[in-house]
Amino acid sequence: MLFMYAKLNPGQGYVQGMNEIIGPIYHTFASDPDPDFRQYAEADCFWCFTNLMAEIRDFFILSLDNCDSGINFKMRKLSDAVRQQDFCVWDLMEKQELKPQYYSFRWLTLLLSQEFSLPDVERIWDSLFADPHRFDFLINICCAMILLVRENILSGDFASNVKLLQKYPPMEVTSILNKAANIVHT
Repeated sequence: MLFMYAKLNPGQGYVQGMNEIIGPIYHTFASDPDPDFRQYAEADCFWCFTNLMAEIRDFFILSLDNCDSGINFKMRKLSDAVRQQDFCVWDLMEKQELKPQYYSFRWLTLLLSQEFSLPDVERIWDSLFADPHRFDFLINICCAMILLVRENILSGDFASNVKLLQKYPPMEVTSILNKAANIVHT
């Protein structure tokens, strides 16, 4: 499927990490209890992956990193959200020079697929894809993740905070989603 996607999209091709996005999609279709639906798992997965990539393609194109739909813009939005929600956490991260690129690049480009177990990723994606402003909600989810480990961050140094955010601790996904749903940007 990824080979075909790369061939059909030569301007983008295959970029490392796309497998992390297609995996949960394929698992969902391949696990359908109805064998009539399950037999089309690859085709359905390819169609959904292609449509999702149409929305997040700019995350994977280096020349678009700094445009409004690029990954650097999304990381700045996350940093701004943290600053707005919890200035103390944001300020400490700034003083430690804990840049969003060190942890949130993977969070955002891979839609959190490497941060959680497959069932949790599927639960997060259910909420994410149901939201018409899904990529703003993704920023909220990432911000909520940071806010939920606030005390650890405030008591940690650069090294421990990078480790904490690069290997996010096990946590009930519902609490993350609830916290994200309550984040309001002014």
